[in-house]
Amino acid sequence: MALPALVKPETKVNQPGKKQGTVAVTAPRQNQIIHTVKVMATGYTAGYESTGKRPSHPQYGITYSGVKVRRDKNTISTIAADPRVFPMGTILYIPDYGYAVVADVGSAIKGRKIDLYFATTKQVYKEWGKKEVEVQVIRRGNGKCSEKMLDTLGKAIQTYKSVPASLLEEVI
Repeated sequence: MALPALVKPETKVNQPGKKQGTVAVTAPRQNQIIHTVKVMATGYTAGYESTGKRPSHPQYGITYSGVKVRRDKNTISTIAADPRVFPMGTILYIPDYGYAVVADVGSAIKGRKIDLYFATTKQVYKEWGKKEVEVQVIRRGNGKCSEKMLDTLGKAIQTYKSVPASLLEEVI
C-alpha cells in the first residue's frame, strides 16, 4: 500500500469535493516538525470491541492518562501509542486525521503502532481502517496528559487552525 502524500505546510487539508472525514486544520509549518515517523495506524473506540469495557463500567471512555477520549478533526483528538516511542502528552500531526495527543496505551500497541480514537466502529472502518502513515512529531510529551492541556490545545487549534509555536512551551 502506498503512503499517503504528506500535506505541505500551510496547506488546508479540507477542500471542496473531498470525502467526509477530511481534516479541517492546517498542517504544521516545517519548522514546527521535530521529526517524521512511519507508523502503522489503526482505529479504536471506547466500546467493548476495543477496550473490553461497557458503558456501565466506571472507566468507560477514560484513557490511561485519566482524560476522556475525544475526536475532533477541527481541534484535537486523543490517541494510543507505545509510551517508549511516543510518551504521554506527545503532540502529533497525522495526515487525514489531524492533530492528536498521546493520552492512552493499548495492549496491542507496541513499537511504531498508534491507535486513533473514533466514536464508533462504523467511523473506524469508513474513515480510517488500518494504514501505514508518516506522522509528524510536533512536541515530545513529558509522560503526562491532562484535560487542561487538551482544552488549551483545542482552543488554540480552533482559533489558528494549527498549533502556535508559542503555545507548545506552555502546555507541556
